Amino acid sequence: MEIPGSKWTLLITLALIWGSSFILMHLSLAHLSPFQLASLRIVSAGLFLLCVGFRQIPKIPHHKWKYIAITSLFGTFIPAFLFSIAQQHLSSMVSAILNSLTPLNTLIIGILTFGLAFKRSQFLGILVGFAGSALLIVNGAMTHGQHDYRYAFLLVIASLCYAINLNLIKKHLSDVNPLAISVGNFTVMFLPALVILFSSGFFNQVHEATIQTASLYVIVLGILGTGVANIIFFRLIQTSSPVFASSVTYLIPVVAFFWGSMLGESLTPVQFLGAGIILCGVYLSGRK
Repeated sequence: MEIPGSKWTLLITLALIWGSSFILMHLSLAHLSPFQLASLRIVSAGLFLLCVGFRQIPKIPHHKWKYIAITSLFGTFIPAFLFSIAQQHLSSMVSAILNSLTPLNTLIIGILTFGLAFKRSQFLGILVGFAGSALLIVNGAMTHGQHDYRYAFLLVIASLCYAINLNLIKKHLSDVNPLAISVGNFTVMFLPALVILFSSGFFNQVHEATIQTASLYVIVLGILGTGVANIIFFRLIQTSSPVFASSVTYLIPVVAFFWGSMLGESLTPVQFLGAGIILCGVYLSGRK
């Protein structure tokens, strides 16, 4: 399953998918617990990927499985639960904004741990994008004062997990097919997620209409927002750089703001300014 397109096409596609994921999470959490949401998301994505890519499993070199397991933990498993817990206490917009800390963490971890080479334009792009995110965070805190910002720390941890994952994939899995990485990841995660889903009481509630509707949102989130998106994301990492790939998190808040406006939430001039700064940061980080 080859993913065509330039790095910019892949980046924008990912932003549209992941930017919409926060709304689906918000709708799901109205009736599901964070552990039900995260585990069902992983199980749904795992079933989809195993169906379309099970032939890829034997193609993964034996010595690569340790990196497959580590990237499944940092790239999906831990962040899925952290985001589900945090979004009970933060708006989907603010969650998307805090996710944009990932490029800065990717650059820092890449330099300190993986010997990542970077250009001045990339570093400048990271700083510009981070400034735009900071502006949106401050504005979000003022606009959504009812939310508990102590849970933002969970999203900072999630962004660190994503940063570790990005650098690991670029350094150790660049020669592995993106679909194979995704299938391998969810082969590792599937059973633990299924155990958590069973222990959460989900199957005792699944007969309820509201639970079924919420579950449908999660299944869409799992297949499209996790399964398909992971394949695209791994392809993007391989064809660009960890820093550029992580800059998708700067575009995600823009998409999240769009969905928020469709649901009747207004965008302030400050939010528009922050989104514009973020776009400038993404452009700088991707320049040759």
